[in-house]
Amino acid sequence: MARIVARSGERALPLEGWSWLATMADAVATPADLLGNGDWREAAVPGTVAGTLRSLGRLDDTGADAIGQQDHWYRTRLTEPLNGRLRFEGLATVTEIWIDGVKRAESSSMFAAVELTVDCAAGTEIALCFRALAPKLAAAPRRARWRPAMIQPNGLRWFRTSALGSMPGWCPPGLPTGPYRPVLRIERKADAAGIEAVDLRTSYDGQTGIVALSLTLAANASLPGSVIMRCTGGEVALHVDGKGKLAGTLSLSSIAPWFPHTHGEPALHDLTLELDGETIDLGRIGFRSLEVDRGADGEGFGLIVNGVPVFCRGACWSNADVTTLAGGRAAYEPWLRLAREAGMNMIRLPGVMSYEDDAFFALCDELGIMVWQEMMLANFDYPQGDAGFRAAIKAEVEALLGRTQGSPCLAVLCGGSEVFQQSAMLGAPPEAWSGPVFDEVLPEAVARLRPDIAYVPNSPSGGPLPFVADKGVTHYYGVGAYMRGLDDARRANVRFAAESLAFANVPEEISLLSGKPPAITHHPDWKRAVPRDAGASWDFEDVRDHYLERLYGLEPARLRREDPERYFALSRATVAEVMEETFAEWRRPGSPTRGALVWLLQDLQPGAGWGVIASDGEPKSAWYGLARAFRPVQLALTDEGVNGLALHLLNERPEPLAATVELTCWRAGEVAVVQAKREVALGPRSATTLSAFELIGRFFDIAYAYRFGPPGHDVTSAVLRDATSGEVLAEAFHFPLGRGHERHRCGLAAQLERDGDDWWLVLSTQRLAQSVEIVDHGWRPEQNWFHLAPGEPRRIRLRRREGASGEPAGEVRAVNAIDRASYATGG
Repeated sequence: MARIVARSGERALPLEGWSWLATMADAVATPADLLGNGDWREAAVPGTVAGTLRSLGRLDDTGADAIGQQDHWYRTRLTEPLNGRLRFEGLATVTEIWIDGVKRAESSSMFAAVELTVDCAAGTEIALCFRALAPKLAAAPRRARWRPAMIQPNGLRWFRTSALGSMPGWCPPGLPTGPYRPVLRIERKADAAGIEAVDLRTSYDGQTGIVALSLTLAANASLPGSVIMRCTGGEVALHVDGKGKLAGTLSLSSIAPWFPHTHGEPALHDLTLELDGETIDLGRIGFRSLEVDRGADGEGFGLIVNGVPVFCRGACWSNADVTTLAGGRAAYEPWLRLAREAGMNMIRLPGVMSYEDDAFFALCDELGIMVWQEMMLANFDYPQGDAGFRAAIKAEVEALLGRTQGSPCLAVLCGGSEVFQQSAMLGAPPEAWSGPVFDEVLPEAVARLRPDIAYVPNSPSGGPLPFVADKGVTHYYGVGAYMRGLDDARRANVRFAAESLAFANVPEEISLLSGKPPAITHHPDWKRAVPRDAGASWDFEDVRDHYLERLYGLEPARLRREDPERYFALSRATVAEVMEETFAEWRRPGSPTRGALVWLLQDLQPGAGWGVIASDGEPKSAWYGLARAFRPVQLALTDEGVNGLALHLLNERPEPLAATVELTCWRAGEVAVVQAKREVALGPRSATTLSAFELIGRFFDIAYAYRFGPPGHDVTSAVLRDATSGEVLAEAFHFPLGRGHERHRCGLAAQLERDGDDWWLVLSTQRLAQSVEIVDHGWRPEQNWFHLAPGEPRRIRLRRREGASGEPAGEVRAVNAIDRASYATGG
């Protein structure tokens, strides 16, 4: 059923006043057996047992592991009578619902809501028992065609619960347990109609937006006298159709369509129903078309939104708070706004996490971020032959697609994560990779409920093996875990990477000040937060170190031992450089790549995790590198060997762009030996590639490929500048001799400027400064970890961090600079 945001004839309030108690597994059969036990503790609902333990200061590894071995009871009492419904939005995982000592329902899926009709007096006890999951996992049928190493134990495949807490090597322990989504008491006025279902469809043909609505009333409800649907100044009356439902279609000409924010405006429109005087808010909807582009060979994957090909870029979501599984706008908004600020236009919800609530989709609608939604199915040989399992998945996908029917952000439904890959990698034949859930249940639900989105059976999938990069959807780690050269990003012919570029990303200095984990990379507490694949002899810090050595020519182990501060700085610079260079390859006009998402958006715990944002919400260097790589108006340089450098100009915006391109080759980072400039006109949503040779107009070994003698320069910088305002829109750099590790006096300078309530930092340098880092414990720079050329001052806005006081004061560093520049007000 499409989501109903609010009804004037209905009141939905959270049930409060909960307390929690842990008991031995199966030691207590009913709430009455709990009488006399005084160890109840106050508990937050929505929330989890782990969240309660954290609030009590008792969440350590031992406590987290014990959660799954125990039963957990929650109870509260109604403070006023309720003649209506109780709705449990999410219960993790095997749960009994007791009302006034009577078991009224059981739930075995954390992904299925439970709703009960009740007539209760004030003081009625509502109790929930979450039965110990670990013994049930151990007793589950063990036989399977394959067993993944990443998720343990194998019995988890029989239960509809998250893999969070069951992935040693990169995820904190603790099985998700408790009422992690709201528990609501719902009351309806006597004259308010009972609504069983709302079916909502939108479409867009390039000019007209169409919204079709079907309303199913409760069996005992009388037909209303008047039902009016309203949207953006238009309205239409719903009439009884041949199936006994109320239905109507509203056409809105010249409607503003919804675009991902990188390609236009994410326009939204309020949709309401007026039903016999009652107002029903169906939220904000968007109008867009979506097509899948398979490429000329029919083997690729890309999205076309409103007739416009979109390069999808972003990251994979983990959780707003893995301890509490927090939902709601306040939990999601900081993360999603940072994603948008970095230029991300797609977020993937992987099959190893959990479903997010309606506020997540509403925010993505608002921010113009597309959602790649996976079913919570990952790696296992699921019991697809079991009718009960298939029915559970069918109910799950119908609920998911129903409540998101009005959300234009939902672009892809994917069957799950690495089920096909795991099967193939462990030697199973192709006929064993899929199954009826992926081939029948899920695509049928998409066709019936959300025909306006794309369906992908699994991530990865397509090609002779599910994980090959040059066909279908892949998980690309050629650059990354497999430690191949940066040129592999082109050689692999990636079509669409649903995940890629995982590194152990070192948090910024501000995040390490707490000392948890300690900023000592050989310390056990540091290492436990570094992700690793189960059974591998290496971790993702080794991967990052590999590229540090490739880029800077230094031995990481020795650098870490002798100069840990510089080791951290170069580690941060490395991941930003690798990500920016890789996306330059993927976004160039001649690339077959139609999208790539980084693994992950945010860390699950403090430390050098996969997240490009630390668990405290602080962006890492990788985030800053991606923010440059993802710009809608972009300039990128690629090394084409004897063909010199290619300058790739992209304008994804709907407006034309008049600009200038400026190219400079620097010797010793400070002497301009070659300069060239050209005016360019970029049409709306267009891209072009220029040759540096053509721009210069003569031979100059700009890529140092011909090597007729010593190199004439050590860095090339390019700038794309707005022709009217002179504003720098994008810049790019190329190091023909490598980035090197020598340090010089660069002549860094920093000056604070105040503009009303805003503070800006103006930076300049006399010699090219590599990977400039701004360190200010109270204020976050909008740009960081960038290169700065001489004669090109950079003006950067500073944002006050939450809870910080005072005015900006900090230091500017560069990885190739001996000198540093301090700044402070009055300084």
